Amino acid sequence: MTIRLPGPGGSLRDYTPRAEPASFTTGAPLVSRTVFSAAHVVADPLADAGPDVAAVDWDATLAFRRHLWAHGLGVAEAMDTAQRGMGLDWAGAAELIRRSTAEAKSAGGAIACGVGTDQLSGPATLAEVRAAYEEQLALVEGTGAQAILMASRALAAAASGPEDYLDVYGHLLRQASEPVILHWLGPMFDPALEGYWGSPDLDAATETFLDVIAAHPDKVDGIKVSLLDARREVELRRRLPRGVRCYTGDDYNYPELIAGDEQGFSHALLGIFDPLGPLAAEAVRVLDTGDTAKFRELLDPTVELSRHLFETPTRFYKTGVVLLAWLAGHQSHFAMVGGLQSARPLPHLARAYELADGLGLFPDPALAETRMKSLLSVYGVDQ
Repeated sequence: MTIRLPGPGGSLRDYTPRAEPASFTTGAPLVSRTVFSAAHVVADPLADAGPDVAAVDWDATLAFRRHLWAHGLGVAEAMDTAQRGMGLDWAGAAELIRRSTAEAKSAGGAIACGVGTDQLSGPATLAEVRAAYEEQLALVEGTGAQAILMASRALAAAASGPEDYLDVYGHLLRQASEPVILHWLGPMFDPALEGYWGSPDLDAATETFLDVIAAHPDKVDGIKVSLLDARREVELRRRLPRGVRCYTGDDYNYPELIAGDEQGFSHALLGIFDPLGPLAAEAVRVLDTGDTAKFRELLDPTVELSRHLFETPTRFYKTGVVLLAWLAGHQSHFAMVGGLQSARPLPHLARAYELADGLGLFPDPALAETRMKSLLSVYGVDQ
């Protein structure tokens, strides 16, 4: 059996799907690395809501998190993978945090939740940015979850220089009851974050970032770096105070960064570990035994899929992530809050299917093929 897939220039080609999935086992939490999957939300396609209303299918959303926990991964909740700031508003994110944290306690799963300023609309003062962060930090800590201080569009717009970042983050870290994860999200993920930490020069921004950490090392569990620059992450990782972890957010170079070198390694907080969850967990379990070569053998082949999903414009990677969740049977439809399922063209989606199938990511390849054919037919591609 073959499936006709669209390619560049409107051409069609035959692809033969694999007959059997790869085999992955569930298991205990991972040992040698702390690994979080930034998880997507499942939309409610039957909700009578417009594109500005984030209608979430809570049962399917929480079921997907149980799937990740079952494989030993932690869940990074209400991050950009969950369409934070791209369809999911603060009210929806707050509800997601409450529900997921309660589910984590029931399942015995690790969870950390995003703290931002997305309840603000329009221009804001630094005092308003700080108050918005405080509100969200209080909610996350009140659930018992670890906090991830996300980069703020409002702060990027309001700050006049590095000193404003030092002041806002210093205030928040002093308030935090437990060590947090600091998140540096690059402009390739969100153009509104250009010049974060007070400078468009990444070297200068790095110094400010390190100054924030150095002033409060006891309040920083780690940093999540999403700059898609492996060299820069390694250099930054080596300059962190003792005890402060680096969580890679580099969806282009994660195998080498997690494997590390003689001077250290990165933990992981990755959007690509949403579709790769079982495979990624299996690879890290191999790494737990000290077999770096086998770890790379398992994880390196996934980079082509990840680079495809995160290709420019990178912020629309979520569309491919949700497509693969649908094809894998984790949800019953390919719909997203805000209608973001339309953000990628059909040839991109077809290639994502082909790469994921080649990796054996679909528990039922026949189901994935049937669903992909149904999507193609909507676009007028006959089989």
